[in-house]
Amino acid sequence: MPEGQKIRVNGDGSLHVPDNPIIPYIEGDGIGPDIWKATQNVIDSAVSKFFKGSKSISWKQILAGEKAQKEVETPLPEETVKSIREYRVAIKGPLTTPVGGGIRSLNVALRHALDLYACVRPVEYFDGVPSPMKHPEKLNIVIFRENSEDVYAGIEWQAKSHDAIKLIGFLNDNLDCKLSEDAAIGIKPMTEAASKRLMRMALKHAIEKKAKSVTIVHKGNIMKFTEGAFKTWCYELACDEFGTKTVTEDDLWKNYGGKQPQGCIVIRDRIADAMFQQLLLRPDEYDVLVTPNLNGDYLSDAAAAQVGGLGIAPGGNIGDGIAVFEATHGTAPKYAGLDKVNPSSLLLSGCMMLEYIGWGGVSDLIKKSIRETIRQKKVTYDLERMMPGATLLKCSEFGKAIVSNMSSRA
Repeated sequence: MPEGQKIRVNGDGSLHVPDNPIIPYIEGDGIGPDIWKATQNVIDSAVSKFFKGSKSISWKQILAGEKAQKEVETPLPEETVKSIREYRVAIKGPLTTPVGGGIRSLNVALRHALDLYACVRPVEYFDGVPSPMKHPEKLNIVIFRENSEDVYAGIEWQAKSHDAIKLIGFLNDNLDCKLSEDAAIGIKPMTEAASKRLMRMALKHAIEKKAKSVTIVHKGNIMKFTEGAFKTWCYELACDEFGTKTVTEDDLWKNYGGKQPQGCIVIRDRIADAMFQQLLLRPDEYDVLVTPNLNGDYLSDAAAAQVGGLGIAPGGNIGDGIAVFEATHGTAPKYAGLDKVNPSSLLLSGCMMLEYIGWGGVSDLIKKSIRETIRQKKVTYDLERMMPGATLLKCSEFGKAIVSNMSSRA
């Protein structure tokens, strides 16, 4: 048992964070150990510098993925789930997810087991990072993606299986469908409760950060009773619980002549495919996006590509009083153990974690140091090959360079 104290949840849902919180971590598979080592060094150094030794994190290793399979013969031990539930906040590296067979995604399993219903993905540009866009600095958004329903419910039947044929027969005979008997079948559940709790979290974030707008992204023009309902439920939540602090886009033009009332957040919606174009052509018009699962999956990766890619994109899976922050990229097994890859995704996810526990000043210090290190063109191979005159650093060296650029305050 590491020295330290547990993070606890207060009666109002806020966190009580001690000066030496115990935070579980999962190294991850493939490149996970490399990027975790660099990340831990940066976080510990920043906490020490910012708080001048008065606060620290007590790290507790827990197992998942290949290491867990090897040591305890299961990729997701119950003890790991219990530890995260007990200590409330955790951070993890990437975990292997087989495609087309084998175990179900461990990331999805963790989200379901802990009811981490919001996948939160901030996307911002770090000056100097190579980007395919002319003005990547115009994009600065946070995506709230529903994490438990839609395709992540995982309800499907293999083509030509007994159950698929049985379901197709029922649909064709009773609900006037015209499905081929050799079709694979999936079900896309979306509920009012899950949609509204996601919107609630997004609006609380928008109010805290003084965002100008929250945009609901959906495909309700086609999927009227799932994604269309998602849109309706999100609007209802905004009206019922945040009516004095929000105004719909329609009302903005109908009642206010298009001029946003002071202190009010504009609630609007966009069709998913149109939203892709908006992020490319008018990215500075958007602050917070709220999406069903699949839409958010595409949008968050595409938005990350605009500012340099997944190697510099953080993410967190957040529920009520519990959160797991994670690298958003894969395990890159061919680079495992080579001390080569960019740790920024996991490191910036660590910054999200620090903000979540109320240590935002430490996060600011780390981000400022990352920006300075990139400005100096001291970067890992993924950025160095696209930055003329850059100095190539190993993963661990990049972490050390970030630490060397820290002052005692952000």
